Amino acid sequence: MADASYPEELLYHPEHDWAKVEGEQATFGITWYAQDALGEVVFYDPPEVGVSVSKDAPYAEVESVKAVSDVIAPLSGEIVAVNGELGDAPERINEDPYAGGWLVKVRLTDPGEVDSLLDAGEYRKLLDG
Repeated sequence: MADASYPEELLYHPEHDWAKVEGEQATFGITWYAQDALGEVVFYDPPEVGVSVSKDAPYAEVESVKAVSDVIAPLSGEIVAVNGELGDAPERINEDPYAGGWLVKVRLTDPGEVDSLLDAGEYRKLLDG
């Protein structure tokens, strides 16, 4: 399992999801905190390419040995890619939630929403309570 980390180049949603924004696209995943709280991830049910997702709404499910959890979209957009490798190796979400464990890539439909996300320092403060 990965060590606790919250990369500075990412933006964070209070529901423990991250977004890496690159122009009009973003990559989404769950944070180290989320994967640690879930425990060993055993299944990832991704959305289909072409599906629209809305900020603050569930778009996928992650199943662990503890529970099934909704994954919340940090931003709105259209799914343009899913991490197909997670179908055979969902444990990558635990091993590296920010690189090999990314979940989806999205074409943003409301780039202004980015301003509502937390930077790494703000997210760490949220976790510290």
